[in-house]
Amino acid sequence: MTVVFFQITLGLYFLGTVTFLICLVRRSEGLSKVALGLAGLGFFTHTVALALQLWSGDELKWVTFQKAMSFFSWSLVLVFLVAATRQYLQVLGSFILPLAFLSLVSTAILPAEAPILHPMFQGVWVHVTLSMLGTVGFAVAFVAGLMYLMQERLLKSKQFNVLSFKLPPLDFLDRLNQRSILLGFPFLTLGILTGAISAQISLGAYLSWNPEQIWALITWVFYLIVLMGRVTVGWRAKKAAYLTIVGFAGVLLTFLGVILKSSGASVS
Repeated sequence: MTVVFFQITLGLYFLGTVTFLICLVRRSEGLSKVALGLAGLGFFTHTVALALQLWSGDELKWVTFQKAMSFFSWSLVLVFLVAATRQYLQVLGSFILPLAFLSLVSTAILPAEAPILHPMFQGVWVHVTLSMLGTVGFAVAFVAGLMYLMQERLLKSKQFNVLSFKLPPLDFLDRLNQRSILLGFPFLTLGILTGAISAQISLGAYLSWNPEQIWALITWVFYLIVLMGRVTVGWRAKKAAYLTIVGFAGVLLTFLGVILKSSGASVS
């Protein structure tokens, strides 16, 4: 039954993604409502699927990369649905829902027998949850930065089309970018700390210096620099947008490394 709900969720997120992307180039309130409805319905079936996983009991014992990415996808859609109640933010669906869909697809393409994450992660739902919530904040910052660069280019070229009309003002996107980093960074910090404590308890060392841990630390340092630059130096606008896009690319590389490692381990 859980698999069925996940499959339904994938279909709804896919339809919602396509509809939201069409909304970027068409002025249609009705189409926007349909896209929002598909996202909401997909979130409901996703929630049911996650609840069924927890109800089985085994999910509390083993933490796999698939489950972590599914939670990341669910959290992204939740943030969007909450944000969509505010002015300017329904357009986030055209960027966030594709991310959520691709994240859930990554869980589907891995073999069913994909191994659990590193032993230090076993049973540490606090660590996984905090790390994923931090990543959600960075994902929203990435989307805000991407929309900022798109809107700036449209305004500079004086292309006042449907897309420029739907994208939020530059100042709004700049504030959203900064607030998203301010939200995501503490969660990532707590996630790294709880992971290190778990590693010390289970492995006898705070760090084992595997590639995933190294990339996580690099990502943390990078966003610390960006955050300090925004708060103290006053980095704004285009520079901040580019930096958050680069930072999220590092996050994606970390995820890709885990996927390839898990797939390779399953095959062997």
